[in-house]
Amino acid sequence: MNNILKTKRLSIFDIKIIGIILMFIDHIHQMFVPFGIPNWVDWFGRPVATLFFFVSVVGFSHTKSKKRYMLRLYISMILMSFLTFFLEKIVHYDQVVLINNIFRDLFIGTLMMAGIDLITSGKKHKNVLNILCGFLLILLPFISSILVSIALSNPTILQNPSIMTFIMAFMPAIFLAENGIMVLLIPLLYIFRNNRNIQILIIIIAALFYLFMGSIQWIMIFAIIPIMMYNGQKGKGMKYFFYIFYPAHIVLLYLISAFLYNH
Repeated sequence: MNNILKTKRLSIFDIKIIGIILMFIDHIHQMFVPFGIPNWVDWFGRPVATLFFFVSVVGFSHTKSKKRYMLRLYISMILMSFLTFFLEKIVHYDQVVLINNIFRDLFIGTLMMAGIDLITSGKKHKNVLNILCGFLLILLPFISSILVSIALSNPTILQNPSIMTFIMAFMPAIFLAENGIMVLLIPLLYIFRNNRNIQILIIIIAALFYLFMGSIQWIMIFAIIPIMMYNGQKGKGMKYFFYIFYPAHIVLLYLISAFLYNH
């Protein structure tokens, strides 16, 4: 293993490709559960979120404009929410529920990373306002969760799926995140972005937590292999490929599954 890690080096492009392939396999499992696809196929997808969280940390650290980076993810989060809502409305394929929106997870992560930057800058320049704004950004996903919960406790809203979708689409609530509290890996990996060993340790601890809880999410531990092989290079550019591929492959697999099930 040590020899492999020394001789084989991966760029961010390579890690993205690995993540995309594993994600595609994972979504094949999700979409074809009604056909009895074996549960072990789902194992391939367990390292995916960790890989994309790591990629997001690297991307956010090196992007020329963090504001544009965040805006891209926020718009993608909103569009993905409406896409899955209308797709389910049109197709009426109740056997598969579309909860997919990795853009929400990644946007929540950028909020927290931006918060960390503000706190760091505030401490350096003794700017209390920056520090307070930084903490506010970090807490925003939790505040959003409370606001969404309050809104959904209203019977009128709860009985109107369109209003519910509209509210949830715009709110970066952590309880709506596809990967739940696992999103907290992003700020942790960002804090230690200059120490790969601690990043690996954080992932291992998270994996052991899920193993202790009896969740197959512990398989995320295998994400450390490509992360350990990261060579610090961006590699080939594919800035917008993921933004297109992610929704496109989900729609395609969902429609194929619905068609086969109904015919």
